[in-house]
Amino acid sequence: MTDVVDSDELLRRIQRARACAHEELLAWRARSADLARTDAERADDAADARTRGLAYEAVLKVLDEIVTPGRSAEPR
Repeated sequence: MTDVVDSDELLRRIQRARACAHEELLAWRARSADLARTDAERADDAADARTRGLAYEAVLKVLDEIVTPGRSAEPR
């Protein structure tokens, strides 16, 4: 059985996902910066953190485009 989700609930879920992706992006950026600054031996870990941050950045852009079409095209 599948549940029917109305548009308001779908938007709330997308907004929660966007907030989560934003928090993860900030966390991975901070982790990447910390690793790059403090430990040259952990360059692979810093690169991994950078990659994960980029992935969350991409997710965030997609969710932004769903919630606010055209927003990602605006200059920052």
